[in-house]
Amino acid sequence: MKQHLALAAVVALSGCGLHPLYAGGSKGSVAQILAGVSVTPIEGKSGYLMRNALTDRLSASGPTRYRLDVTLDDKIQGFGVRRDDAITRERRSLRARFQLIDASRGTVLLDGTAGSDAGIDAVSSEYATIAAEDTALENLTQTVADQIVARIGLYAQRSGGQ
Repeated sequence: MKQHLALAAVVALSGCGLHPLYAGGSKGSVAQILAGVSVTPIEGKSGYLMRNALTDRLSASGPTRYRLDVTLDDKIQGFGVRRDDAITRERRSLRARFQLIDASRGTVLLDGTAGSDAGIDAVSSEYATIAAEDTALENLTQTVADQIVARIGLYAQRSGGQ
């Protein structure tokens, strides 16, 4: 019975139009395009973290065919105020505007945004709050980098590797 259900699920999924993004592994068209993306320097601490996260995911190993320009907007907002006006909760937002540019022609191929938010407890220890803000930034850069690389991968798949 379980085998029949599994077989039915495979047959149903094969007709739904889903295709693996990274088909062909490192030799596939999407992986080849990602390997040709160079990330330009990004300003500030958040920029340093974002560039490292993107570089790790793109693993540029081939000739540079594309340039990725990223501009970040990193904000911390306080909310959850006690009676003594002390902030008890913060929200850190990281937004990125990115452009994938054809390095040889200078043409913008993909222009998009990505972003994420994290909640932070503001405690009585200033050091603990700063450490939590830093950890939130590190996690946000990973999340936003994943979003950017996924969007580039979808572009690569749809454009057929051109």
